[in-house]
Amino acid sequence: MIQTTNRIDQIFREKQGDILSVYYTAGFPGLNDTVRIAQYLEEAGADLIEIGMPFSDPLADGPTIQNSGTQALSNGMTIKKLFEQLSDIRSSVHIPIILMGYMNPVMQFGVENFCKHCQQAGVDALILPDLPMQEYLEEYKELFESYGLYNIFLISPQTSEDRIRLIDENSHGFIYMVSSASITGAKRGISEEQITYFKRIQAMKLQHPTLIGFGISNHETFSKACEHASGAIIGSAFIRVLEKSQSLQKDIAQYVKEVKGIG
Repeated sequence: MIQTTNRIDQIFREKQGDILSVYYTAGFPGLNDTVRIAQYLEEAGADLIEIGMPFSDPLADGPTIQNSGTQALSNGMTIKKLFEQLSDIRSSVHIPIILMGYMNPVMQFGVENFCKHCQQAGVDALILPDLPMQEYLEEYKELFESYGLYNIFLISPQTSEDRIRLIDENSHGFIYMVSSASITGAKRGISEEQITYFKRIQAMKLQHPTLIGFGISNHETFSKACEHASGAIIGSAFIRVLEKSQSLQKDIAQYVKEVKGIG
């Protein structure tokens, strides 16, 4: 059974809205930056962190995240290395940690072995976009739950109402609401078409909260997303901050404050 003290549930109990989840790639910009970026994000006021596991064939990722993954792999990042880095992360980082990536590296590492390492490191959830729902339910649900791991599902404007209901029934934590059907990458603003989609999902009154991702990059897009969901997820725009950063701690603090409209 799923543990009852998952940190993700705690966040959604404590905060009714404006929840900020930030994605970044493990081992980028430097191999040993993974944990310090998590620490700086928590200090700056992020509510959740999603750590990307770099993979050589990232189908859903736009060029910014792909490039960060390529750099991380050439830096020497592996799943084994990531778990070594995360082994003591819970002594300094207390917000929920989600690992996001593709099934291939997880299967190469060994799915149960992967789950065991997640539990030891204090990982709260996984986002595996290429894990089909049926396969998850039949082969992995029991295993993930036995290690206290939530599996976060994605929905998009193309997802049927029946499927969304099925995802809602089988979800834990929150539902990742992809704002458009394209690959990741911060776009300019949020379209009327996207707002119509957000309102349609709101009207379904799902059991689980939603976070909107893809195309969220600044205070304006974050605020707009938060009008229609419990919060939003930033990825590509944050990777660009890391790419240019001369001082990770200072630049991360400034960026998170700007997104949240603080100061």
